[in-house]
Amino acid sequence: MKPATLETGEAPLALWREIMAGRGLVAGERAGRAIAAGHALLAKAARGNDAIYGVNTGFGKLASVRIPTDRLAELQVNIVRSHCAGVGAPLPEPVVRLVLALKLASLAHGASGIQPAIVALLEGMLARGVLPVVPAQGSVGASGDLAPLAHLAAVMIGEGEAFHAGERMPGGAALARAGLSPVALGPKEGLALLNGTQVSTALALAGLFAIENAFGAALVTGAMAVDAAAGADTPFDARIQQLRGQPGQIDVAAALRALMADSEIRRSHLADDPRVQDPYSLRCQPQVMGAALDVLRAAASMLEREANGVTDNPLVMADTGEVLSGGNFHAEPVAFAADMLALAAAEIGNLSQRRCAMLVDPVLSGLPAFLIPKPGINSGFMVAEVSSAALASENRMRAAPASTDTIPTSANQEDHVSMAAHGARRLTPMAENLAAIVGIEAMMAAQGIEMRKPLRPGPRVAVSLARVREHSAFLESDRALAGEMAAIAALVADGSLLGDHADIRALLPSGGPLR
Repeated sequence: MKPATLETGEAPLALWREIMAGRGLVAGERAGRAIAAGHALLAKAARGNDAIYGVNTGFGKLASVRIPTDRLAELQVNIVRSHCAGVGAPLPEPVVRLVLALKLASLAHGASGIQPAIVALLEGMLARGVLPVVPAQGSVGASGDLAPLAHLAAVMIGEGEAFHAGERMPGGAALARAGLSPVALGPKEGLALLNGTQVSTALALAGLFAIENAFGAALVTGAMAVDAAAGADTPFDARIQQLRGQPGQIDVAAALRALMADSEIRRSHLADDPRVQDPYSLRCQPQVMGAALDVLRAAASMLEREANGVTDNPLVMADTGEVLSGGNFHAEPVAFAADMLALAAAEIGNLSQRRCAMLVDPVLSGLPAFLIPKPGINSGFMVAEVSSAALASENRMRAAPASTDTIPTSANQEDHVSMAAHGARRLTPMAENLAAIVGIEAMMAAQGIEMRKPLRPGPRVAVSLARVREHSAFLESDRALAGEMAAIAALVADGSLLGDHADIRALLPSGGPLR
């Protein structure tokens, strides 16, 4: 895939999906000019007599310590080495790719004052697959993701560790094997690499994309469940949604109407149905899933801005030549976005799980108990539903906000922190749980629909049912379901269950899974 050309502030969410999947990124001509100009201004300031934080002073609580000119390069190497204090398992390689690209995007504004060689090395590492070993834990999401980004920066100066061609090795060796050379850091450049919210943002974007995939699949399984339970589509009428005016609700109802179009099951009980109303898990899908969609969109907008912004400190003002110290490294916007995504993931899973519970209940679904032709001797989907409940409960626990916590650090210099990194890191396991819940619902709904034969669902639901049946046959009698549950969860997670439903993809902030 041809590398994308980045001009500052213009990268859409879909590009970050592509970079996670292996696409490269290079700075465009306008960005190149901004980088060169910013570097020249910073170099001039570093030669002056004024104290400039992180350029000729110590860091954090040590900002009052002035550093001699002949030791400025040593200062930058030392901050990288001292901050390599991360813990835990390495971040997944797609996330590290995203961190590299986000750091490139931030530096490409030219406000960080770094030399063009640093951006060129980031481009080369992305292109040639030199992926630093970045411990997942150790950031509190303020003053940047210091510890994890230090491990990234260490590879760029020929230290640390990296993965290359599937092998873990010393950072310098990985660069050499890829035909790349480490950089010699100049004034402020170690700080520029460590400051920033790129790790928190990468983790939040990875979570967003995974939750988007599950959200789209949950619309499909929600429509399947309505057919399986012989439910009504009247609650999805556009006029109901317009009277409330919530945009996500309007969009979700339209998607459900399209999914259920031409269903023989629905037509079979349009008249003389003794049921007046369906359970909320069926009837209130536009309201719940629509609210979740609005939250996904709001969080995605915050993350898109963060990915395109500058989160370094201090910053070079190209128009005046000033070097200003501020707090763009504070990851509170990412922390809030991550908390929003966690809430949405938990609620999407709650609703799907309630439909699972409804489908195995013969009183509510009108189907055989636990969706098995001969209940009693067979237990059917009894414990699959229990698993969905366990996963939903786990996600509810994880949905507690991270952004409301703060522990002062750095001898109280950094007295309020965002906790964005682990707030974002939890999103991927939450999305994995969500995919499993939605996958279980897909299996149950497919079973229920086929118990309605000879009546058939609409053509779009039939396509999704067939996709489930490629991995999980109709349950005639008890068999172990764990392997099939894992296979269907994988279809949810990679976007296969969503398939080519272009109208649903269009609802998702990033456009949905890559084709």
